[in-house]
Amino acid sequence: MTETITSRPVRTAAPGAPAALGGLGLFTVLLAAALPLVDFFIVNVALPTIGTDLSASEAVLELVVAGYGVAYAVLLVLGGRLGDLFGRRRLFLGGMAAFGLTSLACGLAPDAWSLVAARVAQGASAAAMLPQVLATIQATTTGPRRAKAMGLYGATAGLSMVAGQILGGVLVAADIAGTGWRSVFLVNVPVVLAGLFLAVRAVPETRSARPEPVDVPGTFLLAASILTLLVPLTEGRAAGWPLWTWLSLAAFPFVAAAFYAVERRADRAGRTPLVPPSLFAIVSLRRGLLLIVPFSIGFSGFMFVIAVALQQQGAGLGPVAAGLALAPLAVVFFLFSLAGPRLVARYGTRVVPTGAALQGVGLALMTLAAWRSWPDLGLVELLPGAAVAGAGQALQLPVVLRLVLSEVPAERAGVGSGVMVTTQQSSLALGVATLGTLFLSLIPGMGMRDALVTTLLVQLAAVALTGLLSLRLPRTIV
Repeated sequence: MTETITSRPVRTAAPGAPAALGGLGLFTVLLAAALPLVDFFIVNVALPTIGTDLSASEAVLELVVAGYGVAYAVLLVLGGRLGDLFGRRRLFLGGMAAFGLTSLACGLAPDAWSLVAARVAQGASAAAMLPQVLATIQATTTGPRRAKAMGLYGATAGLSMVAGQILGGVLVAADIAGTGWRSVFLVNVPVVLAGLFLAVRAVPETRSARPEPVDVPGTFLLAASILTLLVPLTEGRAAGWPLWTWLSLAAFPFVAAAFYAVERRADRAGRTPLVPPSLFAIVSLRRGLLLIVPFSIGFSGFMFVIAVALQQQGAGLGPVAAGLALAPLAVVFFLFSLAGPRLVARYGTRVVPTGAALQGVGLALMTLAAWRSWPDLGLVELLPGAAVAGAGQALQLPVVLRLVLSEVPAERAGVGSGVMVTTQQSSLALGVATLGTLFLSLIPGMGMRDALVTTLLVQLAAVALTGLLSLRLPRTIV
C-alpha cells in the first residue's frame, strides 16, 4: 500500500493546491476508517457475555448496538461539515482522541446503562473522525492515486466489518488479564494512541476553500429523521411494540419531507445546506448511494443473525468458533479486493453485477448448509458459501464506494463523504433492526433453523435488488 504513493512533508493545503497524502498518511487514515466499522460489529459475539456479566436485559443489549449505530449515523454529515469548516486534520485528531477515551469508558463501564451511554458517546466521536478520512483522500489525491486510495478504503471497510466479528470472538475467549468482554473495547486504546502519533506526522491539513456555517435546521431535521426511523425499529420488538414506536414510525415520512424541503430551499437560495439536493444531480453519486442501501442492510443483518444463530441456544458454538466461522469470507474478500482496481480498469463497473451474482450464489450455499446441517453448523459447513460470498462482496463494495465520490468536487469533499458514510451507516443500523428483528421474532414460532433459513432468503432478495440496481451504474469511473 505504501509503495504506490509518494510520501511528502505534511503542510496545510492552500485552496486549489492541497498537500499530497503520502503512504504513511494513507495508512493512518485507513486505520482510522477501520476502527468505527470494527466496533460496530465487534460486539455481536460479545453480547451474550455482556448480558450475563452486567445482568442486562435483551432490550438494553440491543441499545448497546443501536446506541452506537444511531449516534454515529445521526452526526456523520455534521462531522463532514465541521471538517470543511475548521480543518479536516483538526477534526480527525479530535475525533480519534475522543474515540479512544470513549472506548476506555466502554471497557470500564460498571453497569449496563453506563455502557450504553459510553457507546453513544463512542458513536458520536466516530462521526467526527470518519468523514475526514474520505474528505482528506478526495482533497489530497487525484487520478490513479485517488483510484488506488479509494479502492483501498473500500477494501478496508469491507474487511473491517467481518474482521470485527472475528476479533470480538477471539478477544472474549482469550479473557486477557480477566477482562473478558471488556477487551473488545479496551483494544482500541493502544490503536488510537498509535494512530494519533502517526496522524500528527503524516496527515495533511485541508479544508474547504469556501466553508459554510453549520446548517442548524438541516442538522436538527436530519437527526430527527434518522431517530424516528431507527430507534423504534431497533427497540420495538424487545419493548413489545408500545404506542411510541408506531407514532415515531408514522412521523418519519413527515420529518423526512420537512428535511428535504428545508434543504432544497437553502440550496436554491445559494447557501450550502447540510445535504445539498443539488449534490444528487451527480449521477454516479445518486446511483451509487441507492445501491449501498440494500447492500449494507443485507450485510449487517447477516452478520448479526449469524452471530446469534451460531451461539448459545442456536448451534451452541463458543465466541471464537462463531467468529472464525466467517474467516473464509474475510480472507477471500481481502484477496479479491486487491484485484478489484485492475478488474475495474479493464471491465468498468460491470464487475459489480458479477459480484452481486457471486454473493447470491454464496448466500444460497450458506442457506442450504443451514437447512441440511443444523445444528452442526460451523466453519466447515459454511466455508464454501462464505468464500463465494466474500468474493462477490469484494467486487461490489470497494467499487461502489469509489464510484460515489468519484465526481464530487474537492470543495464539497466533506459534505459528499458525510452523505455517503451516513447512508452506509444508517443502512447498517437498519439491517440489524430489520433482519435482526425478523429473525428474533420468527424463532419462537419456527425454531432457530427455520428462522435462520427464512431470514437468509430475505437477504437473498436484497442481494438480487443490489444486482438489478448495479445494472444502472455508469460504466466507467472518473
